[in-house]
Amino acid sequence: MIQSLTIRNYRSFKNEVTLSFEASRDKDLHDLHKVEVVPGTELLKTAVLFGANASGKSNLIKAFQFIYDFWSIIPDSKDEEIGVEPFLFDNQSKQEPTFFRLIFFHDKKKYDYSLELNNRVVLSEKLNYYPSTQPKLIFDRTQESIAQIDFGTGIKLKAAEKNEINVKCLPNMSVFGAYNQVNVRLPEIESVVEWMKSRFMNTIEPDMHGSLSRYVEDLISDDSDFKLQILEYLREADFNISNIHSEIVKHDIPEFLISSIIEDARLPQKEKDRIIKEKTFDMPKTEFEHVIYDHMGNMHRFKLPKDDQSEGTLRTFELSGPILQALKRNAFLAIDEMESKLHPRLIQFMIDNFLKNSKEAQLLISTHYDGLLDEDDLLRADNVWFTQKSKFGSTELYSLSGFKAIKRISSWLKAYRYGKFGALPNIQL
Repeated sequence: MIQSLTIRNYRSFKNEVTLSFEASRDKDLHDLHKVEVVPGTELLKTAVLFGANASGKSNLIKAFQFIYDFWSIIPDSKDEEIGVEPFLFDNQSKQEPTFFRLIFFHDKKKYDYSLELNNRVVLSEKLNYYPSTQPKLIFDRTQESIAQIDFGTGIKLKAAEKNEINVKCLPNMSVFGAYNQVNVRLPEIESVVEWMKSRFMNTIEPDMHGSLSRYVEDLISDDSDFKLQILEYLREADFNISNIHSEIVKHDIPEFLISSIIEDARLPQKEKDRIIKEKTFDMPKTEFEHVIYDHMGNMHRFKLPKDDQSEGTLRTFELSGPILQALKRNAFLAIDEMESKLHPRLIQFMIDNFLKNSKEAQLLISTHYDGLLDEDDLLRADNVWFTQKSKFGSTELYSLSGFKAIKRISSWLKAYRYGKFGALPNIQL
């Protein structure tokens, strides 16, 4: 589980801020929200971001995705740009490095990962873990003409193996990317790599409609049990969908399109070879079966194509896949603008369902639906975070639990709308 993410000089975040999942001493909804990862440390399952448009909510979520992508990326050359963007509304910040620090727990051990870089080169990268109360170094990387990676005293590596990782580690990539290219297996790093792959999921962004739908269709095609879970999820969300029929249908590719398709660098060579040979592409055909009763009380089943479903139905279907995967894998999942196309009661259902079914899974969402602030049986003060732009254009991040006498405020929603917590649009009338 993630304890915290600290960022500095990243996109709209000029100054250092920290989003923390560490639970306060508040006893409200204790069993619903808290997980004791090790004795004395309790983490929250959920964090919710509120703030005006362009206040930095999406940028915070992008920070999680950046780290996730950076761990595995293998650039084609040492001159390839990394893709990190510093704070741009300040001439000095443009020249300074970006900083990330991620603290997380896996298999009852605490890990502390830090990264400092600019768009061309990694300046430092460090990973510690805590087999006890004291940290132990896994690796500490700096950059000169080639990467200089110092491994902890307990890390068993031969000199030739250390040298190979150093050589493979280009200045614009992570130590993990280099490690994945060599035939070396270190338990201390393998544990972290396993956490990255299974416990950290891709961010859900508002414009991922097509790819997200395909992701869920593939899941239910490959796993009949997971299909039943999706159907149960939709039923609990009050959709009269009794079944989902999905099959892969081959479509012909016009000759004039084939050359442009096979030039796509993202397409695996095996798939390119198949396209050249078969001149077809696969697309899922999905239909939803609805249960309808006539005026005599007789039940009828009707199939409707996916494209004929309401946007709210499709949005729920698309989110159900990654949410249920996160619960199954005890993973971290971030969803930007979760409320898009959803009724407020559906948002409440999704959060409540996640909390009740999560063992160690975590959900970070951003939303403009401030009605959640009045759901006092759903959220705690330490679940709620705000983003606000300063007069200098940088994002400030702060928690509702940081406000004094928060317990004496009868309605968080009213207080928020009256501007007591900030993080509102400054509309000039």
